[in-house]
Amino acid sequence: MTAIHEPTAFAALVGTPREVRSRLDKVKAEQVIVLHVKRADARNAGLLAQMLASVIPFIETALREQNEQTLKALINAVIPKTPPAPAVLKEAAMRARARTAVLDGADWLTAAKVAELAGLSATKPSSRPNKWKRERRIFAIRHNGIDYFPGYGLDPEAGWRPRKALKSVLEILGDDKDGWGLACWFLSANSFLGGRRPQDVLAGAPEQVIAAAGDEVEGVAHG
Repeated sequence: MTAIHEPTAFAALVGTPREVRSRLDKVKAEQVIVLHVKRADARNAGLLAQMLASVIPFIETALREQNEQTLKALINAVIPKTPPAPAVLKEAAMRARARTAVLDGADWLTAAKVAELAGLSATKPSSRPNKWKRERRIFAIRHNGIDYFPGYGLDPEAGWRPRKALKSVLEILGDDKDGWGLACWFLSANSFLGGRRPQDVLAGAPEQVIAAAGDEVEGVAHG
């Protein structure tokens, strides 16, 4: 008599070769494993089949985990050993290059130097330039804890006071740009000015720089 033991998804057919052969055609399975036992009665063969059926799921799990480990090893072999530079590092590098260009692209003066050029009080040399900055008559970049004022923003013919047009430009540009952002704008070639830099045009054609600032704000507003 043929016995069928199916404790799990695995079924075990137990019986004589003729009995098992007669039932194989009725078994719906993708694969069949045949294990023949030379010396065993029906009871012992049934116990052996039960034991094998209970062990096979554990073997399958072990094989699947092994395959997953192999897959992970293959993935680790083809991906880069180190992650690419994060976007924040790339942005920091871009900002560093931009700030270096700003520092190299103009004369930057401390408040004390501005006070010296303008003949201001020597007791508190930074008070007047800082007041000009608060009044948005001029701007400054903060570098290593020190404020630096742009030389192109001062008018030597007016006693090294801030150029009058600069206040209008700063009012138009508003608060969207900090000191470094303003410095980059003045340094960059401007299509509205025919490719010239605002800092180079400010002294000779201040009204054009004012118009360029308006064009900048309008362009940002319209995306």
